[in-house]
Amino acid sequence: MVASFHPGSPLVDGKASLADAPGPVPASPGAFAARGTGAGVTHADEQALRRALAQPAQTLPGGFVLRSLGLQSYLPTWRAMRSFTDARGADTPDEIWLLEHLPVYTLGQAADPSHVLDPGAIPVVPTDRGGQVSYHGPGQAVVYCLFDLRRRRWMVRETVQRLEEAVIRTLARHGVVGLRRPSAPGVYVGAPHARAGAKISALGLKVRNGCTYHGVSINVDMDLRPFAGINPCGYRGLESVDLATLGVHALPDAVAMCFATELAMLAEDLERAQGAGAGGHSQLRSS
Repeated sequence: MVASFHPGSPLVDGKASLADAPGPVPASPGAFAARGTGAGVTHADEQALRRALAQPAQTLPGGFVLRSLGLQSYLPTWRAMRSFTDARGADTPDEIWLLEHLPVYTLGQAADPSHVLDPGAIPVVPTDRGGQVSYHGPGQAVVYCLFDLRRRRWMVRETVQRLEEAVIRTLARHGVVGLRRPSAPGVYVGAPHARAGAKISALGLKVRNGCTYHGVSINVDMDLRPFAGINPCGYRGLESVDLATLGVHALPDAVAMCFATELAMLAEDLERAQGAGAGGHSQLRSS
């Protein structure tokens, strides 16, 4: 068991605040504005995340530290991911954070704001991840992946493929076929489901100094109406679906844990293959 969050985190030791955290999109003519009580960062938000990060963590195969953070506001969590990445050293264990977010739209670094159609009262936050616009809200499993790619000898594209593979295996555990789409990161529902083609999982990463943060979301049992306020991931008319709509009843934290376990097994397989002299070209365990 790991007793506490990475030392030096401003959300744990109290030595820094979120004053320099990027804020929601400001109002401007012809643009959209962040609205609603979730748009800012409050002391209560910081305290909630601080308490969650201070809880004992678990360890998983593949050398991962696993933290379950519960329901959190977006901005403090993003700030914590960046702080962790900036402070980590060569020997800092990789971490996986499991959580849900209060309602928020997030824009990728190169996102087109026109894909935000009608945010209503939901805050819109520009971020430093890849991708276009996404929605996060209660009932969605969010998994943040804080990995040292250089130490693992993972390329960025391979990392994205492994995250997608872990999602596909997680869906398979719940009786749902998941598929990739060329040039469209994330996972989509496959046949024979009536909602085949709908997106069920989004993916976006930031790589800084060879280390990742941000990660994956899986729609579990949520209010899907906010997806109508955007072009999800920049695709006009793309349908979003969750496991509950497909007749699968599960809890977001259980789905997130399943994903983390599948990813850890993939990583362990890769390490075993590399140790056996496979040169990184491994035969991954089938689910």
